[in-house]
Amino acid sequence: MNGLIGALSLRRRSIAVRLAVSALLASTAILLIAALVLTTLYRENTERAFDSRLLVFANNLATDLVSPNEPESRTFSLGDPRFDLPLSGWYWQVGKQDAKPRDLRTSRSLVGVPLKPATDPDGKAGVGQIRQGYGRAQDDRLLRIIERDVDLASDGRYTVRVAGPADEIVNDVDRFRAALFVTFGVLGVFLAATTLLQIRFGLAPLSQLRTALGAIRRGEADHITGDYPRDIAPLAGEVNLLIDTNREILERARTQVGNLAHALKTPLSIIVNEVGAADAPDELAAKIREQAAVMRDQVNYHLDRARAAALAGTLGTSTEVEPALAGLVRTFGKIYRDKDIAYDVQVSAGLRFRGERQDFEEMVGNLVDNASKWAKGRVAIRAAAVAQDADPHLQITIEDDGPGLPPEAREAVRARGRRLDETKPGSGLGLSIVADLVALYRGRFRLEEADLGGLRAVIEIPGDAPSGTPHH
Repeated sequence: MNGLIGALSLRRRSIAVRLAVSALLASTAILLIAALVLTTLYRENTERAFDSRLLVFANNLATDLVSPNEPESRTFSLGDPRFDLPLSGWYWQVGKQDAKPRDLRTSRSLVGVPLKPATDPDGKAGVGQIRQGYGRAQDDRLLRIIERDVDLASDGRYTVRVAGPADEIVNDVDRFRAALFVTFGVLGVFLAATTLLQIRFGLAPLSQLRTALGAIRRGEADHITGDYPRDIAPLAGEVNLLIDTNREILERARTQVGNLAHALKTPLSIIVNEVGAADAPDELAAKIREQAAVMRDQVNYHLDRARAAALAGTLGTSTEVEPALAGLVRTFGKIYRDKDIAYDVQVSAGLRFRGERQDFEEMVGNLVDNASKWAKGRVAIRAAAVAQDADPHLQITIEDDGPGLPPEAREAVRARGRRLDETKPGSGLGLSIVADLVALYRGRFRLEEADLGGLRAVIEIPGDAPSGTPHH
C-alpha cells in the first residue's frame, strides 16, 4: 500500500523530480551491483593469490614426502618461522588419511593438535590434484586450507595439508570494499550533480515556456515569444493559436452583447417617450415608466453578467489595483461631496487583478457606492494579497461607519433585486452584480460587521501579488 501511494505521489511530481528520482534509483542500483560484482571478483583473486602461496608450501612438503628416504626418517622443512610459532595460524600437516594423531607429521605451530580438513571445500579432487576451502583452527580461528593427496605406491596414500590465517583475505577484501564504496560514493555524488545539471539544462525550455505563460496570465504579454526546441515549438504555436482564437470569440461575443443592448434599449426609450407624449392617464404613464426602468435595469444587469462571463479569466488580461481604486475614490468623492466622506485607502504595491478593468470597477465600484450611501462620514478600503490553497488571491475589504446590517439581513441584500430601504437611490442590483461577478472569477464574497460599526464587504479573487509595502 505504501509503495502504491509512493508511486502515485511520484506521478504527480514535476518532470524534474521524476527524472531526478529515476536517475538516482538507477544510478544507485548500478553502483551497488557493480560494487558487489567487483568485490566478489576481488575476493576470488585474493583467494587465488593466497592459495598460490599455500600451494608453494604444499608442493615443498610433497617433494620432501616423495624423497627416497624411509617415511619415518623423512624431514620436512619449509624455512618459514611462522610454522614454528605456536598458534600462529600458519600450519602444515602430513600423514595418511586414516593415520592416528601420533602418526602425523605436523608443524610446531599446531602444538600437537591435528589440523582438521576444510569444512567447506571448494570441490572434489583426485590424487595429485588440489583441494581448497575454509576451516577452523583449535582456537576457532578461521583458516584458509589447501591440501593434496600423494600416492607413494607401496607406502600408501598421504595427504599434505597447509593452512594460513584467513584474516589476511578478509582484511584485504574489507579494505578493498571500503575503498570501493568511498570511490563509488564520490562517483555517485558527481553523477547526481551531473544528472541535476543535465535535467536543469534539458528542461530549461519548459521553464521558459512556463514563464511565458505566467506573463500572459498576468497580462504582461499577449503571446508566447522566444525560440524553443523542435519538441516544444509546436506546443508554443498551438497555445498562441488558442489565445488568438479565444480573443476572436470574445470579441464576437462582446460585439453581439453590444448589439443586443442597443436593440433592447432603443425600444424601451421609445416606449417611455411615447407614453410621455401621449394623453395617457398619469397613473398609467407612471406605471409604464416604472416598469420600463425595471426592464432597463434588468437588461443592463443580464447583459453585464453575460459580458463578464465571456471575459472572466481571459488570458493576457490584468488590471493594476492601485490606480483603479484611486479612480473610483475620486469618482465617488465627487458624487458624495455633500456628505464629506473621508476615504481611507490602503493598497499593497504591485497588486494586479486577473481580469478586465471594467469588471474590477463594477465589483468594487458597487461596494464603494453602497458604503458611501450608508456611511456617516468614513469609508475604509483595504487591498492586499492573501494565500489561499497555495494560490495567491486578491482580498479587497470595504467598510463604512453607517448603521450596518443584522446577520439575518446580510444574505437578503445579496438576493437579486432585493432592497431593504426604498428611500436610497439605485436599482437594488448592486450587491447581486458583485456576487455574480465574484463567482464568475472563482472568488468569494461575504458581508460582515465592520470595525467602524457599519457593514464590511469582503471579496477574494485570484490575483497576482508581488511583495510590497502598503501605500496609504
